[in-house]
Amino acid sequence: MDWGTDLWDQYDHIDKHTQSGLDLVERYIKFVKERTEIEQGYAKQLRSLTKKYAKRGSKEEQDCKFSNHASFQEILNELNDYAGQRELIAENMMTGICVELTKYLQDLKQERKTHLSDAKKAQQNLESSFKHLESTKKRFAKEWAEAEKATQQAEKTENDLNATRLDVEKAKQHAHARTHTAEECRNDYAAQLQKYNKEQNFFYYSEIPQIFNKMQDMDERRIRRLAEGYCQFSDIEKKVLPIISKCLEGISSAGGKIDEKQDSILFIEQHKSGFERPGDVEFEDYTQGIKPATSDSSLNPPKVRAKLWPFSKKHKISHAEKHMPPAAEDFSHLPPEQRKKRLQGKIDDITKDLQKAQDQSDALEKMKGVYEQNPQMGDPSSLEPQITETAQNIGRLRGELAKYETWLSEAVGGEESSNTINNNTQHGVVAADQTQNLYTEFEDEFDDIETPIGQCTALYTFEGNSEGTISITEGELLSIMEEDKGDGWMRVLRASGEEGYIPSSYVKLGL
Repeated sequence: MDWGTDLWDQYDHIDKHTQSGLDLVERYIKFVKERTEIEQGYAKQLRSLTKKYAKRGSKEEQDCKFSNHASFQEILNELNDYAGQRELIAENMMTGICVELTKYLQDLKQERKTHLSDAKKAQQNLESSFKHLESTKKRFAKEWAEAEKATQQAEKTENDLNATRLDVEKAKQHAHARTHTAEECRNDYAAQLQKYNKEQNFFYYSEIPQIFNKMQDMDERRIRRLAEGYCQFSDIEKKVLPIISKCLEGISSAGGKIDEKQDSILFIEQHKSGFERPGDVEFEDYTQGIKPATSDSSLNPPKVRAKLWPFSKKHKISHAEKHMPPAAEDFSHLPPEQRKKRLQGKIDDITKDLQKAQDQSDALEKMKGVYEQNPQMGDPSSLEPQITETAQNIGRLRGELAKYETWLSEAVGGEESSNTINNNTQHGVVAADQTQNLYTEFEDEFDDIETPIGQCTALYTFEGNSEGTISITEGELLSIMEEDKGDGWMRVLRASGEEGYIPSSYVKLGL
C-alpha cells in the first residue's frame, strides 16, 4: 500500500499529515533543548555546592589530614566530576540531537514545499487543459446549432415557391459552409478530448502518485530519523553512565576510607604538648609563723592552671594578648612535641629546596661545560648570573638548614632535660646551656682542621650573606681547608683568618 495508489484524491489530508509530522520534530527539538537547560542548571548548582563546601586556608588544609575530613573532600571532588558528566550530557544532546535535527528539519521543509508545489502545478495544468476542452466543446455545440439552423433555412427556401433559384443556391451554400465549420469544431473537440483524457490519465495514474509516493518516502524518513533522535536521548546518557557509576563508587569508597582510630591518633600527635603533669602543691603551714615560700608552683598559679586545665572556657582576647610578640622563628613558643614537629617539617622543606637548587646548579655547570666545548651552542659567560644566583641560594639554604637542625637538637636535648625536672623555668636555662654547647662543638669542628690542603684563586666576587659562608673578592688568594665533596661547596681560609664555605665554581685551583 502506498499513498499514490490509495490516497490519490487526499491531497489536503496528505498536506496536513506531513505538516503535523514536521511540527512534531520541532516540538521534540524544543523538548530536548529544555532538557539540556535543566541539565546545565543542575550541573551549575552542583558545582556551586561543591565550591561552597570545599575547604580553603591553612586551618582547613590541616583538618584534611583527618580521614573523615579528607573523605568529605573526596566526595566533593567526585560530585564535581559528576556535575561535569551532566554538562557533557547536555552538550551532547544539544549537538547530537538539537543541532542535527534542526538542520534535517530545514531540509524536510524544503523538500515538502517542492513536492506540494509540483502537485499544485500538475493540478493547475490539468485544470487548464480541462478549461480548454470545455471551450472547444462549447464552440462545437454552437457551430453545430448554427449549421442545423442554416440547413433548415436552406430546406425552407428550397420549398418556398416564391424563392428564386439564386436564393435557393445561396441558402444551400451557407448551410454547407456552416456544416463544414461545425465538422471542424467537432474534430477539434474530439482531439482536445482525447488529449485531456490522456493528460488526466497521466495525472491520476502517474504524476500525482509519484509525487505522493515521494512525500510518503519523505515522511517515513522523517519518522525513522525522529526514532533515532528518541534513541539518542537515552544512548547519550547511557554512554556516561560508567563514568557516573565511577563517581558514585568513588563517593562510597571515600566513606570506606575513614579510620576513626587513626584520626584520634593523628589528633593526639598534632596537639600533644609533651609537658609533664604539674606536681602536688605543697602545704604551707601559716600557724608556725613561716613566711610563704616563693616556689615556682605559687608564682603565677592562675596562669599555669589556665594553660594546663583541660576544660578551660574560651575567653576574650585581652589588650595585652593582642600586643603579644609574633611567633618565634625557632617555634620556641610551642610545646616541646609540637616544636619538634614544626622544626622537622621545616628541615624537610629546606632539604627539598636545597636538593632542587643543587640539581639546578649541577645542570647549569653541565650546560656551561657543553658551551665551553661547543661555543657554537652558546656563550658560557651568559650562564654566570644564573650560576651565581643558584650558588647564593644554595649557601642561604645551607645556612637555614644548619640553623633549624641546631634548634631541633636543642629541642630534643631540652626535652630530655625537662623529663628529669618539674615543669618550670629551669627548662629554658638547661636548653640555653645545651644550645651554647652545640655552637661550641660546631666551632670545634673548624679548629680540628688547621693545615691547608691546597691553594686557590677567586675567579669572581662572592657575597657570603648566609650562615657558614664567607665573602671573597675576585683575584684573592685563598687556602683550601676542605675540598668539594660533590655538593658544589668547599671550605677556605682567607688571609685575614676568616674561614667558611664558598662555591667551588668561583675559584681556580692552584698548582
